[in-house]
Amino acid sequence: MKFNRVWLVWLVAVLLLISFIPVRIAVTFRQAPTPQAIFVLGGDFARTRFAGKFWLSRRDLDIWVSDFPQYLDEHQRILRKFGVLPSQLHLDGAATDTVTNFTSLVDDFVADNLHHVYLITSDYHMRRARVIASVVFGSRGVVVSPVAVASSRDEDESLVRVVRDFGRCWLWVVTGRSGAGLNPRLD
Repeated sequence: MKFNRVWLVWLVAVLLLISFIPVRIAVTFRQAPTPQAIFVLGGDFARTRFAGKFWLSRRDLDIWVSDFPQYLDEHQRILRKFGVLPSQLHLDGAATDTVTNFTSLVDDFVADNLHHVYLITSDYHMRRARVIASVVFGSRGVVVSPVAVASSRDEDESLVRVVRDFGRCWLWVVTGRSGAGLNPRLD
């Protein structure tokens, strides 16, 4: 009998943990129905050029770019050509992969009272980016409106990568660590 009670308590705790993010996302969409900033995932300068064009019809929004530090100057150069002011441009070089693109900036978004952002990335990358955003951003009350950049790739990223990063996101929610150190390419 004691085992059943422990199992039930554990099950309820897991269900509460899993359900709090969808509830938080729904509340946030209601409170912030319009995007308040543009968030660009690095990895392809075509995304940055697209973001610059996209920004031209939304000049009141700041642009946030997350990429490796060595590429930030090029992102800045591209966006400045579109007229983005330095005060509207936020460049983050802390990320080492797609999950850390989100984990490195979510607290900055919350601190700046940004609860709804346009998410700009390539079409093949969007499924994984949305899964990561749902968990990482959703856990902090930030939602995304996805804007896909057309690419020449025919297929979305593999489901294995999506599931792997979904697990890493939950690891981050529970422990504050993304598991990025497990990536052998970072050595």
